[in-house]
Amino acid sequence: MQITVAGQQLDVGESLRTHAEATLAGVVDKYFGRAIEASVVFHRESRVMIRADISIHVHRGLTLRGHAVAAEAYAAFDAASERLATRLRRHKRRIREDHHTHPSRDDAVITAAQQYVLSGEMDEAVEDAHDAPAVIAEMKTQIESLTVSQAVARLDLGDLPALLFRNSGHGGLNMIYRRPDGNIGWVDPGLIRN
Repeated sequence: MQITVAGQQLDVGESLRTHAEATLAGVVDKYFGRAIEASVVFHRESRVMIRADISIHVHRGLTLRGHAVAAEAYAAFDAASERLATRLRRHKRRIREDHHTHPSRDDAVITAAQQYVLSGEMDEAVEDAHDAPAVIAEMKTQIESLTVSQAVARLDLGDLPALLFRNSGHGGLNMIYRRPDGNIGWVDPGLIRN
């Protein structure tokens, strides 16, 4: 696995680089066996705080991200790597538990997740073009076919605010997102029946 350790407006010494490489290699080997690449970027959050951003590209379609802020670079990195390790432990446990459940578990997940689907009418007012926010970045991506539980795991592992996926149960597009209260919202237009 290729590991890149860099600093933005911050000097990363050989000791910190070695610590980051060894820690990430240990975390990845423990949970995945191997990964494609990883990067760690340190930068100043303020005069006294340093932020560590970790990104691990495990395999095609799965990238793990984590970050933490602390007064020292070592503490920020250790906190970020511990958060990633915690997410990976949860993910591994979910996979292990999924193998022990019966095949109709998706129906139970759908029933449990339906309580989080927000119902409401969309505002039909059209905004003027000059009031619309600017598009900062566009990218092409493949929309994967996942179960709801797999999509939630990807959302957690990638530390993403939202995830669009094709529901493997019925083939329709679904969206999950992290709500301000910390819960996960699920939008499934396929659940609307006349």
